[in-house]
Amino acid sequence: MHQIHHKTLQDLEFSTVLSQVEELCSTEPGKEKALQILPYTQKERLFAALKQTSEYVASFDNNNSIPGHYFDSISQEIKLLGIENTLIELGGFKKITGISGTVNVHILFFRKFKEYYPTLHEMANEVEYTTAIVQEINNIIDRFGEIKDDASETLSAIRKSINEVRGKINQSFLSALQSCNSAGYLDDIRETVVENRRVLAVKAMYRKRVKGAIMGSSKTGSIVYIEPDTTLKYSRELNNLEYEEKEEIKRILKALTDFLRPYAPLLQDYQDFLAATDVIAAKAKYAAEMNAVLPEITGEKTMNLIDAFHPLLYLTNKRKGEKTYPQTISLKQDNRIIVISGPNAGGKSITLKTVGLLQVMLQSGMLVPVHPRSEMCLFDRILTDIGDNQSIENHLSTYSYRLKNMNFFLRKCNSQTLFLIDEFGTGSDPELGGALAETFLEEFYHREAFGIITTHYANLKMLANELPYASNANMLFDSKSLEPVFRLIVGEAGSSFTFEVAQKNGIPYSLINRAKKKIERGKVRFDATIAKLQKERNRMEKTSRQLKDEEVKAREEATRLESLNERIQSKLESYQQLFDHNQRMIYLGNKINDIAEKYFTDKKKRPLISEFLKIVETENSKRKPKAPKEKKKEKIKKEQVAREMEKKAEVIREKKKEEKKEAVRQEKNKPKPVLKIGDRVRMLEGKAVGSIETIEKNKAVVNYGLFTTNVSLDQLELVQAMKK
Repeated sequence: MHQIHHKTLQDLEFSTVLSQVEELCSTEPGKEKALQILPYTQKERLFAALKQTSEYVASFDNNNSIPGHYFDSISQEIKLLGIENTLIELGGFKKITGISGTVNVHILFFRKFKEYYPTLHEMANEVEYTTAIVQEINNIIDRFGEIKDDASETLSAIRKSINEVRGKINQSFLSALQSCNSAGYLDDIRETVVENRRVLAVKAMYRKRVKGAIMGSSKTGSIVYIEPDTTLKYSRELNNLEYEEKEEIKRILKALTDFLRPYAPLLQDYQDFLAATDVIAAKAKYAAEMNAVLPEITGEKTMNLIDAFHPLLYLTNKRKGEKTYPQTISLKQDNRIIVISGPNAGGKSITLKTVGLLQVMLQSGMLVPVHPRSEMCLFDRILTDIGDNQSIENHLSTYSYRLKNMNFFLRKCNSQTLFLIDEFGTGSDPELGGALAETFLEEFYHREAFGIITTHYANLKMLANELPYASNANMLFDSKSLEPVFRLIVGEAGSSFTFEVAQKNGIPYSLINRAKKKIERGKVRFDATIAKLQKERNRMEKTSRQLKDEEVKAREEATRLESLNERIQSKLESYQQLFDHNQRMIYLGNKINDIAEKYFTDKKKRPLISEFLKIVETENSKRKPKAPKEKKKEKIKKEQVAREMEKKAEVIREKKKEEKKEAVRQEKNKPKPVLKIGDRVRMLEGKAVGSIETIEKNKAVVNYGLFTTNVSLDQLELVQAMKK
């Protein structure tokens, strides 16, 4: 991979992207490093950078968030460590402690979570972990940034003496204060501080009566500030001790600086590591702002951008609350060059810049705002010719400058090149410039370069249509409103809508007709054909949208019916369970009825109780709790049994019907017994047995024990004749 030319970065506004990344950095070294980002020349380093950014983005959504990396720059301190007999100030040691501790936290964090952040762990693992720097500085300097009393024995002794002398100063001053106050020499304020010393506020008239050094007076001259003689000697002693303290502190700091000198390269590594981390974090935040991802990077020359956004346009519109239109575009071996045509202000240049800027960002280790299923490859060179390149300094016209640019393209263009040219061939005579542009395009094509150009020239559109591995494309326009739709359609050239746009902007129709007559008829027909094809494309787009809407409605209806079917199925299951329960209750009721009838006949309690217990135990055995698997098996088994039982029940019902019919036939043929008072009888359709008490007019009163009923003799059958 070669270095991308500076002009390409300038054309694609890459510096604006870097400025936005720089704003997201939290440290000064990180900001400097962000502005120096350039496309990588080594694939291994590029892939590592992309993975690092991707891993940092992933940390925003998981519980193992990466620790903070803020630090104060120690560049000045590192310079001092490289110079003999220099001394680092107290604040510098505090910054060194901070940066060392922060790096150690990161190293340990990435060791712990190396499975989540393998590439970041690899980067952190290259930095040496040591606690010696932090420990040594903490032994000397406390957390408030002050030298500790026990930093050395000498300093400890000096500070002890200082405290003693200060005690003596206070004591002697208080003694003088009391005596002068009782004598009435002092003003109401009594005392104050001058030049960091306690002094007596003596009335001017009594200044000669108080022995001591005059340190000043009030503005009015009514008060004289005097340091008493009794404290002067202690003050001089304090000054000497404070000087000794400063000298000892200098000696300690120099020794600490000398201790750190061998660590200067390591401290530089620490700062570089945290600055790099700051840039990675900024790139990750930038990616999160525009939903950027790491697309699949293919080894083959294939670029398939799906729903690609121009980063700068996307973020600007996002802040304004406006919509940004994504583009889908594909370059591959069998479609290496795309010629985009169509009216101005339709988005051709933005599409061109989107492809170029996303490619440069990717090759600089940044994530790009595309669909995750997008594919991208790497190019050795990215050549651009975008915008008005008139060179005033070199007295070159736009066309001359562009020709120089084309010469550069011809020298550098090969199969590893991506070229992006806006308004290809403009700036000269349309026919001559168009012919030269056509030749250049053929040359780029034969060199197997990949590229996108925008043009209004019909000959370039026709050439793209003729070359096997090139294609036309156009930015979709609404032919009625002549408003851009901001959608790239690959496969057909775009009309410039020259006359239509002119008419829309109020140019008289008669002038437009005169203009049409002045140009070749074939060119008008060609442009009209293109416009017609675009209109047809618009109609197809609308039809496609309508079909999609109908498909969505059909799916929703299918979902609704499926949901309804599930609810009906659930109700059927509920009814089935209810039916099974009722059947069981009927079965139990019949059993109890049989037992009751038997008891009614023989009046034996023990068999009655025994039968009831059997029924209860049988029912309780069915209620034993079962494991979920057993319940499932039991349920399936019950369903099978229920189905089999239903089939059997159906057979039995049919059989009973036949038997009943046969019994009815036999009953009709059989001579009916004459019923008498005292006979045991039951109704034809019933099971309860009773005794006839009276017979009157073909009706009998039957006694069932608890109650009596009046029944027709035809509805009764003999169970047992009365014993004579």
